[in-house]
Order: sequence, then C-alpha cells, then structure tokens
Amino acid sequence: MSHSDDDARRLLLVVDAPSLLHRNHHARAHTRALDRAGRPVWALHGMLRQIIESIDGFAPDAVLFGLDDRTASVRRDAYPAYKAGRAEKHPELVAQLERAGALLDALGLATLTPPGLEADDVSASGATWAVRHGWDCVIITSDRDAFAHISDHTKVLRLIDGGIHGSPLLDPRRLHAMYGVAAENYLAYAALRGDASDNLPGVPGIGQKTAAPLLETAGSMEAVWADIDHDEGRSLAAALDSWSADHGGRRLGDRVVGHLRAPGARERYDFNVSMMRGHDDLDLGLTPDVPGSPGLLPLDVERVSRVVGFLGVEATTSLAVRVLTGDPASASRR
Repeated sequence: MSHSDDDARRLLLVVDAPSLLHRNHHARAHTRALDRAGRPVWALHGMLRQIIESIDGFAPDAVLFGLDDRTASVRRDAYPAYKAGRAEKHPELVAQLERAGALLDALGLATLTPPGLEADDVSASGATWAVRHGWDCVIITSDRDAFAHISDHTKVLRLIDGGIHGSPLLDPRRLHAMYGVAAENYLAYAALRGDASDNLPGVPGIGQKTAAPLLETAGSMEAVWADIDHDEGRSLAAALDSWSADHGGRRLGDRVVGHLRAPGARERYDFNVSMMRGHDDLDLGLTPDVPGSPGLLPLDVERVSRVVGFLGVEATTSLAVRVLTGDPASASRR
C-alpha cells in the first residue's frame, strides 16, 4: 500500500470509557469538582478532557465510546468468580459511570453498551469494523486487554500516569519490544499467563517469562498443541532448548512440555481464551456516510457549548468547541 493510500484511510477512535473513568476518579477525586447541578463530575471531566486532547492529536473521523453493561454479565454467568476480589466501587464513581452514556450521547458522540458484555468487546468490534471498512483504528484504554486487537491498522494508546501525551502508542513492533510476543499471539500469551485482575489463573507452571519464548519458537498455540498431540511435544521441547541455548538460559523444554501436558492445562488455556477474547461482531451502529450520525466529527457547536459548559470548567468548554466542531484533519486529505 502506498503512503498516499495510508494517508487517505479514515480513522476510528474507540474509547474504553469505564477504564478512563476509573483512572480519572482515582487521580482527580481530591478536586471534588461538581457540575452546575452540584453532582460529582471529576471522573467525567477528566475522561472528556483526555478524549478531547486525543481527538486534537489524532484527528479521527469518528469516535465511539464502549461502556460496560452494569446489569448483566455473560462472563460472570459462565464463571461466577470473574473479577472476584476487586474492591467495591466508590458510590461517587458509580454515579459518574452511570451518567457517562447520557453525557456522551448529548454531545453527539457514539456510545455502545452491549447487553451482557463490556467496553473491551466494543474495542474488539471497533478494530474489526475499521479493518472491514478500510479505516485505521486507535483504541484508548488503561487496560492491557486491548493489546489483543493490535495489528497493522489498529494501535492502542494505553493511558498511564503521564496522561495522553505521556502514554505509549502501541503498534505490533512496540508490543513485540515490550513483551517479546507477536501481536497476533498476544491473546494466547495472556491466556497462558492468566489475569489476576479478572481473577483468571494462568496455566500452572507457565508464566509470562515462559509464555513468550513458547509462542516465539512455536509460532502459535495451534502448533504447540499439534506437536503435543502427535509427538508428545518432542519437537517443541527441542526448539525451546535451542532457544534457551541461544539466550544463555537453562534448558526449559521438558519442563514446559510437562506443564502443558498436565491434566487440565489445555482446558485452562481454552477457558481463558474464551473469557478474554473480545466479541468482535457487535453492531456498532456507525453510519459514516450519513451526515450528522452519532460519533461523526465535527459536532454541533451549540450542543458542545451547552453540554461541556454544564461541567463548569471554562477552559475545557473552549477546548471542546475548538476541537470537536472543526473538520477532522483527514477531510483535507480526501
């Protein structure tokens, strides 16, 4: 694909709203910021400010916010211990999580709360939608789950303490540099490792330091299981020992193969994949060729002034009007 073709691709920004609201609640609760109705607004304001800055930087053509269904969970139905052990959410955060959808809808941005599912499923579907429609995609989140969606046309801005400008934008090359794992293998890597924050144990004996070379040498978990099924893992063990020799470590082939052949290991891996894999077939409701559709930029000036103005922060209102009501940068490229 030529450089000019890449420039002409439109950009979808997908925002994991709950993860940003959580992060901003903890970072900004000390401000006790209230909206014009006297309600807590620090998490909502912090998220909106970060997204406006992101839109200013990335110049997307459309913005979609994923929200969690707070009333039902397909994953919890399948695994009642899902996310068990997490601290109870603070009531002031819950109030802002519950108001987020209405605020974003009032602005004219697109939101999706998939029944029984989570914001990460919206991220997965957004990445898939973008590829299918010839767009690029940037997912903004503070969670690692979205790394499974990274590809040549999908990047992840993982929000950390430095805010939008101090956070890494991950593409396949940077992901590999961080974890030693190809983007298409990140889901398998996570399933092997497990996820303590979701209360999903990994495959016993296989930690992240083992999972990365396992996937690097085998190429995929399909190849791993095939070798275990057909050759008791001998080729895999030899490849891992060769990798260890090249990297100056002790031989780990037999030990890793033993853990993978242990009773329940494959079932644990398969279960983690099923829990971690985002649903990528949601109807996002995006109609980019219909002017005025929710999520399409630019937004209506009067709506932006009124809705953001209600949060009571004049500097954010001015920034929102400037950024959200002007043409996206890609309009000049088309």
